[in-house]
Amino acid sequence: MNNAARWLNKVPEVTLSFWVIKIMSTTVGETGADYLAVDAGFGAGPTSLGMAMLLAVTLFCQLRTRACTPWLYWLNVVLVSVVGTQITDILTDKLDVSLYTSTALFSLLLAVTFALWYRSERSLSIRDITTARRELFYWATVLCTFALGTAAGDLATEALGLGFTLGAVIFAALIGVTLLAWRMGANAVLTFWIAYILTRPLGASLGDLLTQAKTYGGLGMGASWTSALFLCVIVLLVGAAQLNAGSNRKAITE
Repeated sequence: MNNAARWLNKVPEVTLSFWVIKIMSTTVGETGADYLAVDAGFGAGPTSLGMAMLLAVTLFCQLRTRACTPWLYWLNVVLVSVVGTQITDILTDKLDVSLYTSTALFSLLLAVTFALWYRSERSLSIRDITTARRELFYWATVLCTFALGTAAGDLATEALGLGFTLGAVIFAALIGVTLLAWRMGANAVLTFWIAYILTRPLGASLGDLLTQAKTYGGLGMGASWTSALFLCVIVLLVGAAQLNAGSNRKAITE
């Protein structure tokens, strides 16, 4: 893909930096949602409503752009992570929906979204997100993956009793197996989405491991410090991506 075509795509290139930011964004979604709802005292309902409204604004701005803008793209990913976490938490904590049920429900919603996307566009690739319809399918899929990943992660670490450390190791190992499968020639689109889904429970497990008290199997860092630390790293990496995008854009226009 040449530079001009890559610039038109609304999703960043899938590099090591992409995956690092993605995992950290999922962790911030877990820790940030907990901080706002519990530590800051806003509660699950107001936090969910406020983050959903903010996501609607930033997603509207994202849809109006004509090329990938890293800072805006990743801001939407972080907000989707928070909203996805809150959706699962409300179902579990407020509506008493079991993690088994919510995991199955979000799996079904994700499958339906994939089916509709493929039926409409004949492809699930993120290398050609160049129309509004494709981008809407993309963000709907991303939201489903975050909600599913939160439910599946909580199911594994809490309901099934794996614990935060073992849960993080298992999800990291599954991502490693997916990477190996891709290296050995497995379908790139399929392995991308499998890895994308798995990074959510990995990030959630890491978030719980870092923030939860030692008596619950965590390291006791707290949601505020963990969120601040990861946000700083995200800002640095996204800043570098934004500078690189600006350089590419200048090269294209010259």
